[in-house]
Amino acid sequence: MTAPDETEARGTGTTRTPVSTARPAGLRGLAGRVVLAALRASLLVSPRPTVLLVRRQFARGVVDRTARLDALAPTGVTALLDERYGPGDDEVLDVFHPADATEPLPTVVWTHGGAFVGGTKDELRGWFRLLASHGVTVVALRYTRAPEARYPTPVRQVTAALRHVQEHAARFHVEPARLVLAGDSAGAQISAQVATLTTVPAYARALGVEPTVDPAQLRGVVLCCGVFDLARLDRRSPLRDVLRACGWAYSGDRHFLDDEAFLSSMSVGRHVTAAFPSTFVTVGNADPLRAQSEALAATLERHGVDVETLFFPADHEPALPHEYQFEPDTADGAAALDRIVRFVRRCTA
Repeated sequence: MTAPDETEARGTGTTRTPVSTARPAGLRGLAGRVVLAALRASLLVSPRPTVLLVRRQFARGVVDRTARLDALAPTGVTALLDERYGPGDDEVLDVFHPADATEPLPTVVWTHGGAFVGGTKDELRGWFRLLASHGVTVVALRYTRAPEARYPTPVRQVTAALRHVQEHAARFHVEPARLVLAGDSAGAQISAQVATLTTVPAYARALGVEPTVDPAQLRGVVLCCGVFDLARLDRRSPLRDVLRACGWAYSGDRHFLDDEAFLSSMSVGRHVTAAFPSTFVTVGNADPLRAQSEALAATLERHGVDVETLFFPADHEPALPHEYQFEPDTADGAAALDRIVRFVRRCTA
């Protein structure tokens, strides 16, 4: 990227001549290759350098996304921010509901994405307000990201948040008998795991996480752009080094792709049954994780689960990237929000 022009005094006069600080393209390319080589070398020792770079990239997009979504957020929605649901520093949640709510409402509990190492609930507050304006309560929680916490800590934290939400249902305008788990990207995987352990006791025992809601309370699941089976990730992907670092940070195992027990535990499609709640699945046509959503939807349908999908043809224009649903000022983003609202209303009726 070219730096801003600087000026430098020449001789004793007052003339100032612009001095370019831009690097030649070849040097920029060389610098990029050096950084990439350094990151790959670091993966022989630790995932942390790459994870910190990924986290920084997520953070760079937060300001813009937050501003855009906040500008679209409607009035008439009450927000309770950073309510503590546990003793950990990251164990806080936000609650959004219509300001004129006088009774408990169907409740969507949302877990944000970020490749298990980044992302934040805070950048999505405008979108959560949009969702809540349609007559539901939205609970958005923070969880501890890798490498500060390892699998399955976020799963346990979601179950703890669900317990807290039920204990304070009246204050939050939550109807505990009409809960919908939801999430995007890595958060979709975490939410799908919680839904699976809630409906499959053997899986909960194997994972070592006790459910905090009954299956009858869990009326639906919304999964946006998720990753659901790490074993199915393309090892030739240009993102392979990033995926290796995030997987290592989350699992604690450099060779996690060879750890069948871990891969099976993470891969909810191997454990779901017909008891899995009604599910809405969406993904963009240009999302590199598209096959993950399509495969999980097909697996759920084979088990007889009630499944709604919002998928797009491969040649859909504009091409829809990862997390397209958080662009509610576009036709496709608006369609995703509308479908999510209609699904929540249907499965919580």
